[in-house]
Amino acid sequence: MVNLVRALADYETAIYIVLAIGGLLAFRWLWVSWREWQMSVYKLEREFAMRRLSQAVTISVLVVVLFCVEFTMAFFVIPGLPASFFASTPTMDVLAQPQGTLSPEMLTQGAAAPQPAVSANMQGCVPDQIMITSPKPGDEVKGKIEIKGTVNIPNFGFYKYEVALRGSDTWATILAGTEVKVNDVLGQWDTTALTPGDYQLRVVVTDNQGVAQTPCVIPIRILAP
Repeated sequence: MVNLVRALADYETAIYIVLAIGGLLAFRWLWVSWREWQMSVYKLEREFAMRRLSQAVTISVLVVVLFCVEFTMAFFVIPGLPASFFASTPTMDVLAQPQGTLSPEMLTQGAAAPQPAVSANMQGCVPDQIMITSPKPGDEVKGKIEIKGTVNIPNFGFYKYEVALRGSDTWATILAGTEVKVNDVLGQWDTTALTPGDYQLRVVVTDNQGVAQTPCVIPIRILAP
């Protein structure tokens, strides 16, 4: 207990920095999970989204609790302790950079790595596992069309196909399904609800543990009906 209190006193600045970074990451995760839950359209998808949302809430609450503990100790408990309590505490340079840690750039390096592609216009597609075969990359479509492809991964859970404006990260779910498909119809799509222009179409496959695989993305152009 004595060592713990001393550590809270000596590392106060570093603890606040770590908690601030952890809080930003936790609340960002909470926001993303909440948005994902809001946009979920299928029951199984909503269950997975709710599970991630619960985890994000738990982590966020834990960060807040730890911040309150450190604040209480630093401003109320530790100032009331006798000076002799810290007599043997070595001096610490709180500005010293800890060794053996990964920089934010290194942590995000893996996420920034290019996705595998089977053609110049396809991203993340894997033959015989996650593919869009119709429409093809760069196709011009209009009216009601069929989406064809393959969704066949180990421990398959469900799939959904989504659309977004070219260059945008805001995806709208069109439809979802729970059956494995091999070069078959994934579902229908009425493109008349969208303004003509350039879009991205993707298929996202999630396994039965709630882990989403790298989506298969192709560019398409929607024409006026």
